[in-house]
Amino acid sequence: MAKVRVSTLAKEFGMTSKELMGHLAEMKIPAKSASSALEDAYVAMVRKQLASVIEARAQEVEAAKQAEEEAAAAEEAARAAEAERERIAAEKAREEERRQFAAAQAAEEAARAEAEAKKKAEQERLAREKEEAAREAQRRAVPASDSGSRFRSLLDQIAAQETVLKEKKDAEDKAKAERGNRRGGNNDRRGGRRNDRNASESRPHSHRTNASNNVAAGMDFPNPDKQGKGKKRKGGHNSEEDHYSRMAREAEEYSREKVLEEARAAVEEASRESTGRRKKRKEKREREAARAQEERKIEEALAQGVNPEELDAIKVSQGVTVQELAEALDVPANDIIKRLFLLGTPLTMTQSMSDDLVELVADDLGRQIRIITPEEENTFSFYDDPADLKPRAPVVTVMGHVDHGKTSLLDAIRHTGVAAGEAGGITQAIGASQVMINDRKITFIDTPGHATFTAMRARGAKVTDIVILIVAADDGVMPQTVESINHAKAAGVPIVVAVNKIDKPGANPDRVRQELTEYGVIPEEWGGQNMFVNISAKQKIGIDDLLETVLLQADVLELKANPDTFASGNVLEAKLDKGRGSVATVLVTRGTLHVGDTLVAGLTYGRVRAMLDPKGRAVTEAGPSDAVEILGLQSVPNAGDEFRVFEDEREARALADERSLKARIEEQSRVKHVTLENLFETIADAEVKELNLIIKADVQGSIEALQDSLDKMDQSEVRINTIHSAVGAINETDVVLADASNAIIIGFGVRPDGKARSAAEREGVEIRCYDVIYKCLEELDAARIGMLKPTEVEVSTGTATVLDTFKVPKVGIAAGVRVEEGEIAANDSVRLVRDGIVVFNGKIASMRHYKDEAKSLKSGSEGGIGLENFQDIKPGDQIEGYRIDQVARTE
Repeated sequence: MAKVRVSTLAKEFGMTSKELMGHLAEMKIPAKSASSALEDAYVAMVRKQLASVIEARAQEVEAAKQAEEEAAAAEEAARAAEAERERIAAEKAREEERRQFAAAQAAEEAARAEAEAKKKAEQERLAREKEEAAREAQRRAVPASDSGSRFRSLLDQIAAQETVLKEKKDAEDKAKAERGNRRGGNNDRRGGRRNDRNASESRPHSHRTNASNNVAAGMDFPNPDKQGKGKKRKGGHNSEEDHYSRMAREAEEYSREKVLEEARAAVEEASRESTGRRKKRKEKREREAARAQEERKIEEALAQGVNPEELDAIKVSQGVTVQELAEALDVPANDIIKRLFLLGTPLTMTQSMSDDLVELVADDLGRQIRIITPEEENTFSFYDDPADLKPRAPVVTVMGHVDHGKTSLLDAIRHTGVAAGEAGGITQAIGASQVMINDRKITFIDTPGHATFTAMRARGAKVTDIVILIVAADDGVMPQTVESINHAKAAGVPIVVAVNKIDKPGANPDRVRQELTEYGVIPEEWGGQNMFVNISAKQKIGIDDLLETVLLQADVLELKANPDTFASGNVLEAKLDKGRGSVATVLVTRGTLHVGDTLVAGLTYGRVRAMLDPKGRAVTEAGPSDAVEILGLQSVPNAGDEFRVFEDEREARALADERSLKARIEEQSRVKHVTLENLFETIADAEVKELNLIIKADVQGSIEALQDSLDKMDQSEVRINTIHSAVGAINETDVVLADASNAIIIGFGVRPDGKARSAAEREGVEIRCYDVIYKCLEELDAARIGMLKPTEVEVSTGTATVLDTFKVPKVGIAAGVRVEEGEIAANDSVRLVRDGIVVFNGKIASMRHYKDEAKSLKSGSEGGIGLENFQDIKPGDQIEGYRIDQVARTE
């Protein structure tokens, strides 16, 4: 049981250890120093006595805390004001930068517009010059009236074109020199043109007269106007040369611009093609890198034995605090607090977050996160390469209603007598065994059929591959049968139905088949998916057919596992043995378990010191689907816990310690204290009575089954609280806890030691011990509803210690004992207790005082006691005598 040190309690109360030691001395509570540990009962007493002092200290602490909060709030307000001032100054600076940038951009835009206007004006000027040149050429062209004139005009045009070509060639060499004089030359040309026009206008009449005379005479004379034009071209060579040179230059510039544009387009196309090739090569490299990263991830997952998808995701526990989430995401906690504030859910550093808030914050930060539930925290996930998987043996669970023949069926298969040695004929704990059928191995798990062992049966369905649902042909479908079907379906396990007791009168296998169809279990011969086999476990009828059916179903499932890796599996049962320590029965589901491996199972860890197979033989390794008993764990794990082998013992110890710490924190958080919010509800529920229980049992599975049955009871009138449960004998510490919490101690398969019995009698604590669990439930239920009838009450008569053993004719092994207390009579019933565990419960075969027959042995006397049909007596065992009295209820 957990204890609290004086120094720890002083810190909790907000006082020094010396002050608390003074209070403890006043209350007469034994404590030597600040490092002394106090029992929970003393701690509760101290809390009650020092409530006023603690409250005054709490008020002082609250006042100081409030003052600190006010100072922090003022400092935060000052920081906020300073930040606001800095923000305003920064905003003004940014506004000035934006204004300057806008002015510079406007100036640049104006310069660009001016350049565009100049360019446009130049283009318009060039267009006007071209248009003027075209009009001048059209004006100078005079149509001829006859063929001679047309011919002369053609000759003139050819000569003019030759002159143009020559001038164009010369213009390329003189372009630079002529550009400087071009403006003056243009003016001369304009003056010359005006003079020519005046001269031609002064001679229109003579021109027409000469032309008419020439035509009338039929003579082919040159046209004086044409000649004048030719002379004028010769005389105006410089002006024409400038005009065509300009046209040639413009054509050359146009050609150059076109070539440059084509070159730019070609370069751009080549660059685009080059960029496309580089982009494709880059995408190819990225794909290859992603493929290599995925392969590395798979290799790493295989090395760690986990799923590849879980490597990138950040794992956090359910109910994670803001600070823990910040550490997991590697971000400042203030970032998360700001986001929570924006979401409308402000939280402090130590407050827990809901799953939705955790996912929202992770998405906002762009991180992948996975929330681990409390059930998943104690489980492991693995990933195996399909190439490493090899066939394994099937794990079969036998399920069904109580007394329908589950253990008898396994008895017939294993050729053992298990059912005969069980208390009340009911299987009390999960067991596992292996059989060889046709050179193939099958692992059987026997789950109890009684309704109180629902949790154990559910756990059996989770670790199994095939379920054999056994139904008595003379009894039909019963409540536990339906419950077994639901467990198997929830686990997704195929069901093979064994219709038992077909040899009994009134057996009707067809009626069983008809009843099972109502629950979705339909025979194959009726078009369903389930195989049915008629058997008789007592007469060993149909056993071979049932086993062949199981192997056929296993072949359909194609069961495989990776045996070449570290082992993992489930704990089927665990108990505490004084000689061997913690003993756990485990089922290996993956890998190979070796002697010397370090493993973690639930909240405990340890190194495998020895392994025993179901027949009790020592083995050095266990592969997939093997059930073995292991020794070496530091404490007793819970039945159903998942175990895994670790290479580093420090890593295993750290994981077990972390789980234990979380379990203790959750256990403490489940305690509900009275607050102002629930004070009214507490007053309103004052009539509701509470029954506190302390449960001690020989194995963990019995505790789990009893707790599950208690939770199913109607607690509307009386609330049942289990304040403590553990494996082992009832000791004095349990009695102290029961006295402090007003609880009843329930022992299942265990007995109290002498100190515990004396303390219970002194303090008035009731201890009730049971061998069959339904008797315990019946008495608790009767006491709960106030209908406990006159019943049998066990009265302890005496206790004796075995000093030695000796062989007696016709009796066998007898025990030489010394009576420690009370008086044991020859007709009393006795129990043989070894290390707190009841190993025999029955009658006395013989009693002697030295050589004489004796009717009783009193306290302090020595004698011999022989037990009925029991020979396994060892020195140091305790013999407890008791009798059963009929006691009527008086209240």
